[in-house]
Amino acid sequence: MEPDGELNPDTDDLPLKANTNHILVRHYVLDLTVCFDKKILSGSIVLFLEPCSVGGAKTEDDIGPETGDGPRQKPNKEVRKLGSHAQGSDLFQTTEAEDFTLVLDCCDLEVSKVEEVDTDSVSAALGFPLKVASEDISVGSQADVIQHLFSMPSAHWKEKHRLFSTCSRCPGAQYGSSLHFHSDRWSLQVRKTGVTSSQDFPRIIRIYYMTKPLGGSVKWTKDQDNRECVYTAGSPINNRALFPCQEPPVAMSTWQARIRAPSECVVLMSGEEKAVPAEDGDTHFLTWNYYVTMPMPASTFTLAVGHWCQVPPETLSALEKEIEDRVGCSSLKTELASGLTKSLGEVVRGSPRQIVSRDEATSSDTTFCRSSLGHEELSLADYSGMVDDGISCSHGDYPCRFTERSAWSQRVVPHRVFSPACLLQKAQMGVLKLLPQCLAAAHAVLGVHPFPRLDVLIVPAGFSSLGMASPHIIFLSQSVLCKECPGSGLDRLSLSGSRICHEIAHSWFGLVIGARDWTEEWISEGFATFLEDIIWAQAQQLPSQQTAEQFDLKALLRWRRLSDELQNSKEELQILRPNMERTGEVSDSVSSSVKHALNPDKTFMQVHYLKGYFLLRFLASEVGDQQLIDFFRLFVKKYHGQLVLSQDFLQMFLITFSQKKGLTLSAIYADWLDRPGIPEWLHERGAVWSQARLVEEVKAEVVKWILSSRTHQAKGRKRKRTEPKVNYKELTADQLVMLLELLLEESELSVSSMHALQKTYNLQKQDAEVRHRWCELVVKHAYSQAYCDVEDFLLHDQAMGVYLYGELMVQEDPEQQALARRCLTLVQEEMDQSARRVVEEMIL
Repeated sequence: MEPDGELNPDTDDLPLKANTNHILVRHYVLDLTVCFDKKILSGSIVLFLEPCSVGGAKTEDDIGPETGDGPRQKPNKEVRKLGSHAQGSDLFQTTEAEDFTLVLDCCDLEVSKVEEVDTDSVSAALGFPLKVASEDISVGSQADVIQHLFSMPSAHWKEKHRLFSTCSRCPGAQYGSSLHFHSDRWSLQVRKTGVTSSQDFPRIIRIYYMTKPLGGSVKWTKDQDNRECVYTAGSPINNRALFPCQEPPVAMSTWQARIRAPSECVVLMSGEEKAVPAEDGDTHFLTWNYYVTMPMPASTFTLAVGHWCQVPPETLSALEKEIEDRVGCSSLKTELASGLTKSLGEVVRGSPRQIVSRDEATSSDTTFCRSSLGHEELSLADYSGMVDDGISCSHGDYPCRFTERSAWSQRVVPHRVFSPACLLQKAQMGVLKLLPQCLAAAHAVLGVHPFPRLDVLIVPAGFSSLGMASPHIIFLSQSVLCKECPGSGLDRLSLSGSRICHEIAHSWFGLVIGARDWTEEWISEGFATFLEDIIWAQAQQLPSQQTAEQFDLKALLRWRRLSDELQNSKEELQILRPNMERTGEVSDSVSSSVKHALNPDKTFMQVHYLKGYFLLRFLASEVGDQQLIDFFRLFVKKYHGQLVLSQDFLQMFLITFSQKKGLTLSAIYADWLDRPGIPEWLHERGAVWSQARLVEEVKAEVVKWILSSRTHQAKGRKRKRTEPKVNYKELTADQLVMLLELLLEESELSVSSMHALQKTYNLQKQDAEVRHRWCELVVKHAYSQAYCDVEDFLLHDQAMGVYLYGELMVQEDPEQQALARRCLTLVQEEMDQSARRVVEEMIL
């Protein structure tokens, strides 16, 4: 993170205010009620705090913040200012400047009260001495309870979470309960009069608050069935507008959540077990309880509440049987829940409450899809049967699946898929049927699944990306679902399959191993992009030659995309390690920022995905593809449950492959991480990929289309003659993307050629990647007969259509500009805020 310095909150850097050098939140307990009428979540959050050791030295295995009480947090200069972002208790400004201040990251929250929690009842049950009634609450008493909780071994995690829950329900302390607080634009500051150090600060506090309807962390919208929903949309400000928290990734914590929602809704969340909703004394509400035992950054907390329907398993169709034959999983059978045996036609015709009841959705394990994969040759390097090699975890004590023998052989974790009712059929074919193959392939490539279960949700159309992975849950855009496109087998599902594999890969790289410095996004996205190809090829059971050809075609498409992006972006946004040698540093002043995190242009850039992917391709070219995958497994074994920097990965790589004398850490930094632009190796490889067989096939088709177009143009108004029929080769989805990209380079294409293109490949029914290129071609050549395709794309594929608005405007064609404005008017209320700002700048 970059030190605060002269931080201007109006710049594109994201402030991190939490004073994690002084005190850490080790556990959160949320108790929230969902109110769709007011578009708020209201309730409380209980924080279990642990002060950092005074003068304690940071050990080699300590991945937390710098220890030591350090300098006290300086009073925020904004405290005495009155403004739209300021709120707080009346007495906060009267507290002494030397009083210790707990600073939490917070934005767009209405905080009404902060109190310390009286744990006397818990202390008595545990045998700890109680405080004297006339005294202020005893920090020593609280500390005993907290220390007991934090020191409980992972084998007793159930009892530990029961005690966390019990403590969270304790009343506020009778004496001196209310704490003084103040909030400004980016933080919540809490003090207790007379407490001058983190060691003496209360260990358990409760914050009463509510979110705001336009808060940046959650999105209130309507789903594709036009029913209300709310979800954490992956905002650049993370979860600070959902609950007060410590945002720096080094603040690893566990959490529990009790969510009270209307009884017709389903609540999905990051949690190790699916929740069983309980009556709450109100016939119109049910409560859902989730928890996690693996400490993770607060930014990974994910919530979705809506009228979701569980996608039911169904009898195999002819196409599904073909897919099974293609992937070699003919013994793949899904156990059907007893309540989900109705036909899909009956499901779609019924109301959402008929589609899946609450009990069907959550009450029994049978509603998870548990697949038994009988195919024993899933991978040439399948490690699922490895013997106990003495895995010794380097992380703190928590129930870790990497040490559970039963988890080693669990190739497919229990999984469910949810979607709006209108998308059930597409979600069943495009997601549910692929999940077992993708999960098994990921296990074959990377080993133990870090999380014990997985939910997948098709989110509303306004979701700003194709997917987002969180612990135990994945959000997918409706854009990954296939249209009724022609073709057969898995090719028509390539976008869905590869995206699922990408998000599954984040379980290892991005979640169980996270970036210690948020500016190093490539550690998450570059790895997931690299692994999505490998896992998806594994899921399809492609022969080695076909796999290599598919990889080369993908590489060329990404190379072209990266080249285009780097030519049209600021150099400062092209650097994978923008803090360079200061990466991962925490300043003495504690407050820091994430460089460019709020820059709207960066939100839609893919440089961390693509340049990170090519760095891993480069390393694979040096040591061998399978050798690099084997190394990934070693790296996961060592670093799971921890946060890492680029240097951790690269140093271990260089030690493991020490025989490669030409590779040095400084050279990799210089070529790939610390500079903008494209490394020389990538220029050379791009020339090789452009001559690959699948690419040459596309080039041959491009020539046919160009000649056909020129023939049409040359005829002009001459009498039409019967033309010889041209035989066009059937192309894969990736080849179609390449074909359209190459045709985009042509200055002219005839109307007849555009019509023939659309008809030949049925382009309006292809996957979203193909349709996006088709829309670009339509706009460039003003092919008005297909403007309806452009409009459909902008309305239903919002995750990919942002820059298409710009192309419509730059042509200065009144009809195209009117189309752009009309589409924005139709979707602006449901659009992602960052996307909307970018589009409005283009149009307005």
